This record gives sequence, C-alpha cells and structure tokens, in this order.
Amino acid sequence: MNILVINCGSSSLKYQLIDTDSKSVLAKGLCERIGIEGSKLTHEAAGKDEFVVENPMPDHQVAVDMVMKALLDPKYGVLKDISEISAVGHRVLHGSKYYSDPVIVNEDVKKVIRDCYDLGPLHNPANLTGIIACEAAMPGIPHVAVFDTAFHQTMPEKAFLYAIPYEYYEKYNIRRYGFHGTSHSYVAKRTLEISGLDPNNSKIIVAHLGNGASITAVQNGKCVDTSMGLTPLEGLIMGTRSGDIDAGVLQYIAHKENKDIDELLNLLNKKSGMLGVSGVSSDFRDVKKAEEEGNHRAKVANEAFVYRVAKYIGAYVAAMNGVDAIAFTAGVGENDGIVRGQVCEYLGYLGIKIDEEVNKVRGKEALITTPDSKVKVYVVPTNEELSIAQQTLALIRK
Repeated sequence: MNILVINCGSSSLKYQLIDTDSKSVLAKGLCERIGIEGSKLTHEAAGKDEFVVENPMPDHQVAVDMVMKALLDPKYGVLKDISEISAVGHRVLHGSKYYSDPVIVNEDVKKVIRDCYDLGPLHNPANLTGIIACEAAMPGIPHVAVFDTAFHQTMPEKAFLYAIPYEYYEKYNIRRYGFHGTSHSYVAKRTLEISGLDPNNSKIIVAHLGNGASITAVQNGKCVDTSMGLTPLEGLIMGTRSGDIDAGVLQYIAHKENKDIDELLNLLNKKSGMLGVSGVSSDFRDVKKAEEEGNHRAKVANEAFVYRVAKYIGAYVAAMNGVDAIAFTAGVGENDGIVRGQVCEYLGYLGIKIDEEVNKVRGKEALITTPDSKVKVYVVPTNEELSIAQQTLALIRK
C-alpha cells in the first residue's frame, strides 16, 4: 500500500510517499517558504531527476495542491491517480493527554489539535492547517494523526507530574508530555529486533541527539520516562534550547534586563543551548570545528552537552534498575562517533566497552560495543516517516 506522510511546519511542508510493502520511498519533497516570497517545491522520485518548481505558495492549500501535481506529473511523478494513495499519515506535535495511539482524523480530533495550540504554538496550528488542506485535495482518503507525544503516554504519574500545586494539573493538564515520540518508538522497537532482547523483559535507553535532543527510558517496550516536558524546552542542552534550568534564573534576568516572560522564553528557546554557550553556532559541527581551532567556549559547550546526556542516561539506568541496551539516533547520535564515545566514557561503571573502530560508523545500523561489554550500545538511524506510514497502515486495516 502507498501511504503519503505529511509533516507541516508554519512555513514548510515535508512529504514522503512510502510503499509499506517494500518499505521504500517512492517520492519525497519539500515545500519551502509557504506564505513568504521565494517559495519553492523540491520533488524527488525514485529513479528520476530532481524536480524544482519556484511558484508562489500563499498558503498550505496551494502547497498541497502542488505536491499532488508533482506526484501525478507524467515525467517526474510516480502516480497515475490519487486513488493509488491508501491513506495520509500526518505528524502532529501535541495531543496532550488525550491520545496515546494514532487516530483517524475527524472533527473531534481536530478540536483536540486546536485545543493544544497553546501547548504547541509553532507546530499544532500548522499541523491542523496541513490536515485540512490535504482533506480538501484528497477527499475520501483516510487521514491519520500520529502524535509526537503519544509514545510517552505510558509514563507513570511519578514520572510525568511536576511538583507544583496539583490544581494546575487538574485545571490545565500541566505535566511532562515528552516529544520525538515517533522516533523513540521506532528506534526502541528496532533495537529490540536487532538485539534479540525479550520485548517483555527489556530495558532500553534511546538517545535522540540532534539540534533538538531528548532521551527516553523504555522498559518492556513502553516509555517510563523522557527528558522533554510540557514543551520541548526541558531536558538536554540543544542547538538553541537551554534544556534544564533553575526557574529562578528567569526572574533574575527579568529584573536585571527588564524582560517579560515571552521575551525570556524566546531567549531560552532560540538563543540558548549550544549557540548561547559557544557564541559560535547552533550547529554541532560548527561548534566542534571551533573547539578544534582552540575556542574555549565551544569546548565547554561540547563538554556540557556530553555531560548532560550522560547524566540523563545514568538517571534512567537508576529509574529502570538497570539497562540492557543503549541506542544513539538522530543527526548527532547517528553520525558523531566522538560524542558517542565521550558519553560512554561516563558509563564505564556499567561495564560498557566501545569498539573504537566500529564506532566510526556514520548513519548506519551498528553494534558499537565489544563482545565482552556488559551493555550493548547501538547506532540505530531513525526513520520517523516509515514509522508514521506503518502506524497509519495498521490503523486503517483495523
């Protein structure tokens, strides 16, 4: 079956058309600068030349219409008719406490997505806009919402509750939700497959390390804790996000700099993290290069990032009373053997022994520990689009 996977941002739309039988990508592309001057569509189909269309895209409806036209194009497309698409899977950021599984989109689902605008102000409105645009372009085809928060809904109260007055949880659902759920779910399942662990008796830690980064503890196939919180700001140091911080810092800066809460959150989300500490860039590659050139702040930024990752892994080992396997994924986790090695240096007490040669691998599945390592450490490239397609297919087949 052919599943179209859609990931809408505020000014962008990524898509992949996936044949779920062969797990192959038939076509993929990106609509950029939607609603902004200079918008364009870049489309790639298997075995065909790249196709670029520079055309005004005032809104997501126009973008979706252009995607459909590209998929049906006699020269660059891969479909003869829209009916060849069995379903559309939409990545949606926030489903609050309401959804722990994918769900077929109806008016109730749209209402929940809309009600979560204040929890995901940059993503949820764009996600819903994309759903509505796709429904108009592909009437009669099932549309499925796959929530980024869903995988983490198995966390117990002791893990997801914040130690603030309970009334705020009751009134506003303020709690830890976690993100990157589709990635964590895919990588955890894949780690179970390649490790040979018993799905019902296993302890896995997934380290999704990229410009956005999070770590999840997965026990017996279910999430029991994760590093991101009510929003993606909590947890690890990231490209531009601060991660964990003493809330008192906000009041202190507010008084010193005469800033309001919105300005402070913008500072923590967009001007902090690796960028804020290094003063160089939010891109880990740029920061690493600056460190190699002798930049002290870049060196400290890299060390702080590795340290925070190791601390969270250690905490989740304690939370699960052990660990069988650790999986590194996402841009940094899949491609940076130095970071993987530095993190694992902190974990020697677990009996982890890294195979230095194998750990040079980039972007490929690999077991990077030696045969006598007491804990297996893997590199597992994530594939969120395939995961969304598979979850969409499983739902429409029920």
